[in-house]
Amino acid sequence: MTPEPVSPIPWDPAAAGVLRLPSGRLVRGRGLRHPLPDGPPPTFAVYLQRRDPPPTAWPARWVRWPDFRLPTDRTDAASALHEAWECAADERVEIACSGGLGRTGTALACLAVLDGVPRGDAVAFVREHYSPRAVETPWQRRFVADFR
Repeated sequence: MTPEPVSPIPWDPAAAGVLRLPSGRLVRGRGLRHPLPDGPPPTFAVYLQRRDPPPTAWPARWVRWPDFRLPTDRTDAASALHEAWECAADERVEIACSGGLGRTGTALACLAVLDGVPRGDAVAFVREHYSPRAVETPWQRRFVADFR
């Protein structure tokens, strides 16, 4: 008989950068230019960078996404965010860009949409529960409003 897989220890909901979605899923946002926070590492991550991020010891997807802009391949970005949302049901998912605000906030707002937050409220939700500076540009706000 094969043992049941053991779910990883979840993120600490009080830890810096951890966003609790309405479903209870926990996702950590962070800036890659800052050191890896204390505690367990992610079990899956989506990195939003212009260039490939350094290799990680955990599975990760890289989405080409220049700073202050939108992803260069929106279909790929949507696929990565859908995968992150699915994984967040029972894994430690991290979303990160260089500073952890614009691209990361935009991606977190998209996860909030997937989790049932109305598109028009998702940016405000992330600004309230993650960072007041999340989602930095009008086109990032529009990306969230159009996200599916």
